[in-house]
Amino acid sequence: MAYPNCPNCHSEYTYEDGTNFVCPECAHEWSKDTAEQELDALIVKDANGNLLADGDSVTIIKDLKVKGSSSTLKIGTKVKSIRLVEGDHNIDCKIDGFGAMKLKSEFVKKA
Repeated sequence: MAYPNCPNCHSEYTYEDGTNFVCPECAHEWSKDTAEQELDALIVKDANGNLLADGDSVTIIKDLKVKGSSSTLKIGTKVKSIRLVEGDHNIDCKIDGFGAMKLKSEFVKKA
């Protein structure tokens, strides 16, 4: 049986101890119920494969054309306090100088 990765350090070497899971690398313990709830959570990864969470800061890795505008989002633009949403454009954010925007996670990296 495959055990879930540690939510603290993302180690794959977790094991079961009674009604809890334990991480031998960081000594984090969590219940099986918590692990099942995390499986239902939205999983979004950036261009490098890092997990993203609500409130993270990301950096744009490619110049992006803004639909309905003649301007573009430049490479290296930092976006603070993202929010993850369902759908094709799975990052909801506000960008200084542009306003509210939806981005695809494949065009950002975790800052």
